[in-house]
Amino acid sequence: MKNVLLLNLGSPKSTDKQHVREYLEEFMSDDYVLDFPKFFQQLILRLFILPFRPSQAKEAYEEIWEEDGSPLIINTQKIADALSKQTGWDVDIAMRYQYPSIEESILRFKEKRIKELHVIPLYPHNASSTTVSTNEEVKKVVKKIYPELQLKFIEPFYNHPDYIDSLARSIKPHLNGLDKLIFSYHGIPIRHVTQSCDGGKQCYEHDNCCSTDSKEYCRCYKCNTYMTSKFTADKLNLSNSDWKMTYQSRVSVVSPYWLKPYTDKELENFPNNGVENIGIVCPSFVADCLETLEEIGMRGKESFMESGGKSFTYIPCLNDNKHFISALEKIISPH
Repeated sequence: MKNVLLLNLGSPKSTDKQHVREYLEEFMSDDYVLDFPKFFQQLILRLFILPFRPSQAKEAYEEIWEEDGSPLIINTQKIADALSKQTGWDVDIAMRYQYPSIEESILRFKEKRIKELHVIPLYPHNASSTTVSTNEEVKKVVKKIYPELQLKFIEPFYNHPDYIDSLARSIKPHLNGLDKLIFSYHGIPIRHVTQSCDGGKQCYEHDNCCSTDSKEYCRCYKCNTYMTSKFTADKLNLSNSDWKMTYQSRVSVVSPYWLKPYTDKELENFPNNGVENIGIVCPSFVADCLETLEEIGMRGKESFMESGGKSFTYIPCLNDNKHFISALEKIISPH
């Protein structure tokens, strides 16, 4: 039997403003997220983020909060439960920030005296602020409280054929009547892209960064997202004009330069360019959360419709979709 730890980003404990503030403070204090010297990081955090963003985030969380708590945690637990039921594996979840914590999960595995743990961050695409940060935190916690535990980290699965198949299957029922399918990914600062790619700035600035289907040529987040979009579109038999990639969730105080095009700006412009019926999917997220349900499903839809759009179809994340659960099993099994 395999022992598996599924990891996701995190969520406040509640919609209480203090809990939201605690979550944002921990998240933005991560050196992989706000990657400035510590003094400047904390200066930005305490002068420009914490005085304003908790109130805004609190209102957004209140729009999507469920009776049992955070949708992200609920949906991640559903994935774990479905995977455990299908495979018989011992599957636990943890969040990179806040609750349920990585330390609590590792302690549970320690009590069971397991020797080997498969660790899979539920981010399909590689980025320092997600996969690298999460993996390093797991290593740190394990070294501290259970150094005998052997860790097997599952790599980002952006191009795994079963993941692509499950994503395409989730999209296909929503394609009828669309002018365009939008793949909206979580944005990251351009400096994060150039730092993670051997080609650096030169790679980012040229279209051929993402032209080759090879891990050798696809190390960075930008390329990962392109490959997911291209493989999924091909699976759905879409032409290049039928789909578009955009990037959401930028925080200008963190950096003025983020991956483009911006989802919110494109949603405003689509109707003016004759794109009045869209479907939008968010492959950066496998579990529905604030960024999908509120940012895209509510605010994004409102912006698009007010700009003259006719129909807006939000395509849910994979969550505990049976095809995605089977994909996860195949992604983990070879290890």
